[in-house]
Amino acid sequence: MAAEHEHRPVLLAEAVEALNVRQSGLYVDGTFGRGGHAAAVLERLGPDGRLWALDRDPQAVAAARDRFGGDARLRVHHGRFAEMADVLDADGVDTVDGILLDLGVSSPQLDDPARGFSFLHEGPLDMRMDTSRGPTARDWLASVDERELVRVLRVYGEERFAKRIARAVVRAREAGELPATTAAFASLVSEAVPYPDRHKHPATRTFQAVRIAVNGELDDLEALLETVCDRLAPGGRLVVISFHSLEDRIVKRFIRGAGEQRDLPPEIPIVPEGLRARLKPVGKVVRASEDETRANPRARSAVMRVAERLP
Repeated sequence: MAAEHEHRPVLLAEAVEALNVRQSGLYVDGTFGRGGHAAAVLERLGPDGRLWALDRDPQAVAAARDRFGGDARLRVHHGRFAEMADVLDADGVDTVDGILLDLGVSSPQLDDPARGFSFLHEGPLDMRMDTSRGPTARDWLASVDERELVRVLRVYGEERFAKRIARAVVRAREAGELPATTAAFASLVSEAVPYPDRHKHPATRTFQAVRIAVNGELDDLEALLETVCDRLAPGGRLVVISFHSLEDRIVKRFIRGAGEQRDLPPEIPIVPEGLRARLKPVGKVVRASEDETRANPRARSAVMRVAERLP
């Protein structure tokens, strides 16, 4: 339980302020984690406000129910945030006043060796955010095509030695020696990297890439963003905290695209609904302060973007 107490929500005050919480509003926290952001939103909600909390991690869902089980304003759902529309439909809700996403892996997940997210801790090569379903990282590595593994390492990990690492994985697999633990896998990757970065462990990018692939993280993000404009009420806010460039690029591109209005010929004076700008960016990109990064080094890479639903 110690790891849970050490968890510090990133950009807490900035995110809740950006969400522009109204006392009677309806909000979604798509990544409950250990409830830091959710608790701050609930503090601003009145008795008629509501907050839907989603998380695919069964441990996070258990923590939510344990911590907030007596609060009638909070509804907790075990599932991916990409399923938000289905959750809202099941509760008879068309639109909400704000959606918050804090992407990436939480401190309790990283710090628990049994979850297999970090090579800093010896543990099973798992990496699943939802431990109740789906293949583990080792299962995925045992069956993935070599070319697909190269693509994943290049695209999701931006790994320049993707071919060497993929070949090493395949050789180990063919020899019946595919690593079963995080330390063994990190060692295999390190041996395949001829020129390691002096400031980064040689397995860092590979662990990130495999984790993203195993959990379908970028696919989930894109699926959620496709529903945002239809689910946000006018004036509602989207707040997304990203921790690496792949996520942030997707969010940035989405906000820009949803904020564009197509040019029409002069004989069409009224812009049809489907061609109007639907979102506007709010403020500039927000990063953690020096004080926050000193207290919580994991906040160093955080980037927050905010957009508001246009009428």
